[in-house]
Amino acid sequence: MSTEASPDLSALSYEQAREELVAVVSKLEAGGASLEESLALWERGEALAKRCEEWLEGARRRLAEARPEE
Repeated sequence: MSTEASPDLSALSYEQAREELVAVVSKLEAGGASLEESLALWERGEALAKRCEEWLEGARRRLAEARPEE
């Protein structure tokens, strides 16, 4: 898996990033990849996890802003 062929992270929706992250984890768990490929997968997975967290944090922030203050 080459990160150059992968879509730009900022263009991914939460669902797209999550689905790709699941695929990366599955490939890593299956084994059989070279060390270089495994490292590239790991790096992509880390970036995807960060993107998912950014989406979730944004959703938390919007929910907090929408709640009336008590």
